Amino acid sequence: MLSAARVAAQEIPVRLTCAVVDVRGDLVAVARMDGAPFWTVETALGKARASALFGRPSGQLTAPELSSIAAASGVTIFAIQGALPVIENGQRVGAIGCSGGRGEQDEAAASAGIAAATDP
Repeated sequence: MLSAARVAAQEIPVRLTCAVVDVRGDLVAVARMDGAPFWTVETALGKARASALFGRPSGQLTAPELSSIAAASGVTIFAIQGALPVIENGQRVGAIGCSGGRGEQDEAAASAGIAAATDP
């Protein structure tokens, strides 16, 4: 997923960080492109967590939906466009979130990552 997201980011072109999390929002893998700002790591992770926990694109969520979970868990969760849930066999298994471009660019890279992981 991360490799495909990187290729998509290079085609845009934009320098991103992408993070993959499991269904609980725990980090599985992260990759930051050369030149992507340092803060994009936490932003990509926060977007991915939101998408994984709610099973929806992070851009469709609102801050009030996330505030109680963020407070209870003590982790950063962002309701900002750029992350998509990963679904396997009809089950939510995690999410991929990207940060560093505009929201639609981040989400396009995340979508490319999911497409690569689900292609037969």
